[in-house]
Amino acid sequence: MSVNRLRTILVDGWQRLERVVLPPRCVLCQAPGHFGDLCAACAHEWPRNDSYCARCAVPLAKPAALCGECLRQAPPWDRAWAPFRYAWPLDRLETRFKFHGDLAAGRVLAEAWLREPSLVDLPQRLLPVPLHRSRLRQRGYNQALELARPLSRALGIDLLPRGLQRRRATPPQSELDGQARRANVRGAFGLAPGLDLPQHVAVVDDVMTTGATLAECARLLKRAGVGRVEVWALARASRS
Repeated sequence: MSVNRLRTILVDGWQRLERVVLPPRCVLCQAPGHFGDLCAACAHEWPRNDSYCARCAVPLAKPAALCGECLRQAPPWDRAWAPFRYAWPLDRLETRFKFHGDLAAGRVLAEAWLREPSLVDLPQRLLPVPLHRSRLRQRGYNQALELARPLSRALGIDLLPRGLQRRRATPPQSELDGQARRANVRGAFGLAPGLDLPQHVAVVDDVMTTGATLAECARLLKRAGVGRVEVWALARASRS
């Protein structure tokens, strides 16, 4: 038995014991947890992205093959997967996970993603959107990588944790409008030296807002010769 497999068995066993000794509480309201770390009421409000554009996954009022923006100009990726909308209560947990070091919130988000039906025709590699080393030192972890790890294990897809690299620090995208976001990340990413990429990959991020960051990563991978690039995000924000 490999060391990694033994570690996984021990961690899983400890988590099961912990749940027996300390029954879970909802991470949002502290009521008894019935769906992992969520209570029944908060789980009922979970914002699933059931009606969306087939190309960019933006939430739509009613099902459509493509949204207006994708009809006018297709994004540089080939397919997007965002199983949830960026709305209550996911948005609250995402803020706690991303900006306040709340790893329990991150675990709830990852578990919710894992419960969603997986796509057909899965990619051969997953590449998380990277943080610049200065931001990584400040935050302590890369939220995109922490979401990509359980997806990699559950779906049996190899993970390239440092395949994409952020070459320069950029201001937070949340402080910028759409045009400024695109300019902010232009040329900000690179590939690890000597990286051997297959023909089908997915770039993983936590939240997709305008898609500027994921688009820049997709263009980079396409220029490197990747034939099919998908973008995966836990949640998709609605267009204002």
